This record gives sequence, structure tokens and C-alpha cells, in this order.
Amino acid sequence: MTMSEATGDATAERGPDEAPVSLAREVAFLSSPDAYPGPPARVDVRETHMSWVFLTEDRVFKLKKPVLYPPLDFTTLEKRCHFCAEEVRLNQRFTDDIYLRTVPLRLGPHRRLSLGGAGRIVDYLVEMRRLPAERMLDEVIRAGGLNLASVLAVARRLAAYYAAAPPQPELGRQYAGHLQDEIEIARDILLRPGITVSPDWVKHVLKRVQALLTRWRPTIEARVAAGHILEGHADLRPEHVCLVEPPQIFDCLEFDQRLRLIDPYDEVNYLGLECELLGAALVRPVLLNTLEDVIGGRPDKRLIATYGAIRALLRARISLAHLLDEHPSDPKRWPGDTRAYLALAEVECDRAGG
Repeated sequence: MTMSEATGDATAERGPDEAPVSLAREVAFLSSPDAYPGPPARVDVRETHMSWVFLTEDRVFKLKKPVLYPPLDFTTLEKRCHFCAEEVRLNQRFTDDIYLRTVPLRLGPHRRLSLGGAGRIVDYLVEMRRLPAERMLDEVIRAGGLNLASVLAVARRLAAYYAAAPPQPELGRQYAGHLQDEIEIARDILLRPGITVSPDWVKHVLKRVQALLTRWRPTIEARVAAGHILEGHADLRPEHVCLVEPPQIFDCLEFDQRLRLIDPYDEVNYLGLECELLGAALVRPVLLNTLEDVIGGRPDKRLIATYGAIRALLRARISLAHLLDEHPSDPKRWPGDTRAYLALAEVECDRAGG
């Protein structure tokens, strides 16, 4: 189903006096086993910044919230349709038969909701096969079960993708500017009155990271011109890697191509950093060395550390931004996470010599 077909269907079926369906009603319906074929014995429900996620025994259904967090915009049915389709398409690059399809949520006679079936389309969901939670990379690290063979399998899958991906020298010109934008957004969030942690420390880290980017920007731009910038995953974290055979790498960033344009060494280094925070220091060198073996072009270790400092600063900003929500989940967690990422940014600045 294309976006134009889907939205045309919705427009044709909409009566002039039909009231919209609230997100709360959609969530309540999708939280019930009766919403799904079978029906399943239970439905586990998770909420994220951008989505509601519904898990049955063997399936995952993701409903995008009608939210606007620039550059993310899911505020219309047409946009949610488009980005559900994009999520399926883009994640198929790193997975095997996991992302299945986009499913319409319909409002039928007597204003009854259904997945598929007949009636006016009121929303869309992404349908996936459910992966084993205990095999997620972060959970395996916490359980002390990570081994070299698993890390190598992930490294080889990522390297094979990057080797096949076409260079993006034209679009990639935005890459250095995007890194600068990330620092500016971090500055805005981390120094907001009332939510910041240790403003003097934040300013010190920001100054160090900015100096590194300024120093290395000509080298980054040269890498862009040489074709080292590709369209990657853009949210490569341990919780998005499942250590099955072969490994499945999922939940990439679907809403803005500009954010997916990245130096592969930046991307795998970031995954390695997140694993180090969990206590698995072996991951980063394996990822970097495998990538070098497959695609070559490894940059100076000080540039890789600069990438790491910028990504750690980004994660500090994302952590603290949770406190901007009207009703933040687990509010005691985020200041501690923010401090951990700021400390990691400083470590990476030291490694970069800045």
C-alpha cells in the first residue's frame, strides 16, 4: 500500500460529521488482546518519547504518537503513514524478515476500531516479529554473557552494510554542519534554567567539544569529499542489537535522512562507547578493526575520539531533555545519566588531545 493510496482511502471513507479518534482510545484498544488475531494471551505495553509499543508473544506493533519534536513531525495521518513505511524499508537493511509491514488501524461501523478489516483509516502501525529480549546486546552485557564471536558477528554485519552502501558526497556536505548543530542543541538543553546539572561543568565540556570540532572540521569535510560519508543507522545503541544468528540490528532513525548521513567510523565508535558504559570495553576495538579490514579509510584516532565526544554530549542532552516532558518517566534517573555522558565526553576529549 502506498501513502497516496492509503491517504486517498482515508479521505474517501471519511464522513463529514465523523469525530476524530483520540490517541488514548487507540492505545486502550491496542492494549487489549482482543485487538489482535488469535487472540494472544497478553499484550505488554511500552511507551517511548515518540511511540506506543504493543508486544504479543511473537509480534511487536508500534504506533507513532502525533507529536512534533523538530525535525521529527508525526502530526498528521499522512506523515505517520509515510514514516511507518520508511521505518519498515530502512530497517530491512540491517534485519532479516523482522520488519513485516505497515498495518492500518480502522474505524468501522458503530465506531469500532480494528486492525485491518473495513472502515476509515485513523492511524497506522508498524508490525514486526518479536526478538528475544534476553538476547539484546545491552542485556547480554549486563548478564555477563558477551563473547568475542557475538561481537565479531555484529561487526561483520555492519561492515558488510557499509561496504555496499553508496557514498554520499553531495548530501554528505551537511554532515559537519549537523555535528555543529548537535553541539548547539546540546548547549540549549543542558544550560536551560531549572533542569541543568553543574552549569560550569557543562560549559567547560561544551567548550572542549567545540574546540575539537573546529580543529577537525577541515578533515571531516575532506572525508565527505572523498566519499566516506554514507547513509547509516543513526541510532546504533546496544538495545537496538539482538545477538541471534545472524545478529539483527533494528530501530534505526527513520524521520530525517540528514541524520542518517554519517561516517561509519563515527557510527560504530558510538556503539562501542555505549557498550563501554555498560562494562564491555572489548566491543569498540573489534568494531573499529573489523570496519577497517573491510572498508579501509580509518581516520586518525583523535578524530574518532572527537566523534565520541560529540556523541556523548548528544546523549547527555537527550538524557536531560526527558525532564522537559510534562510528566517525565523515572525523573530521578536522568540527571545521573546526564552526568555519566558528560564524564564520557571529557574522557573522549582527553583521548582526542583537546
